[in-house]
Amino acid sequence: MDRRKQYIERHLVRVPVNEVVLEGDLDLSPEAFGIVLFAHGSGSSRFSPRNRYVADVLRGAGLSTLLIDLLTPEEEAVDMVTGHIRFDINLLAGRLVGATDWLTHNPDTRKLRIGYFGASTGAAAALVASVERPDVVEAIVSRGGRPDLAGPLLSRVKVPTLLIVGGDDTIVIDINEKALDQIRVEKKIIIVPGATHLFEEPGTLEEVARHAANWFLKYLSHRMKI
Repeated sequence: MDRRKQYIERHLVRVPVNEVVLEGDLDLSPEAFGIVLFAHGSGSSRFSPRNRYVADVLRGAGLSTLLIDLLTPEEEAVDMVTGHIRFDINLLAGRLVGATDWLTHNPDTRKLRIGYFGASTGAAAALVASVERPDVVEAIVSRGGRPDLAGPLLSRVKVPTLLIVGGDDTIVIDINEKALDQIRVEKKIIIVPGATHLFEEPGTLEEVARHAANWFLKYLSHRMKI
């Protein structure tokens, strides 16, 4: 990967989606060929150090990124107590669709090819949202995801999908392998040896970022692998 320093244009954006406004960090690479929209997992936000690390690697590979909070601050406060909103996949997917539509209309991003990076429950939201925008979304990567929460919509996914799971995350491996059987388009599962659910072990998150970058390079451009 070319990790030479490059100018990144950074914006704090406010994205209107239906009755709410979502806050996000939009980082634009000057020669970007695509943009990856991050869908965070249960109890997480756009400040997730894991997703921010992956986003940095993707920008080094020539992509722009949008890390966005799919819940408002008020909803996050409620969810911290109840824990139920984070599992409302239809709500999260609807917000992701709204953010996707915003990207297609924003002058700075409307010409960029769009991919989704989903973690945990965010992976299910990404899969469901891709069914709503099959002609717009061109690649999906899931990290430690819960694709099973997409339910019967898995068989309607039309976007090339990569599932990345930790080798020591046995329950989630089983979930992802069963989900993979239901996805009917190009798909792949990668199991990172020695990694648990959060990929906190040395070198494991780097593997996630490398595999994600290669998947997006393959489907959002024709560049060489890293």
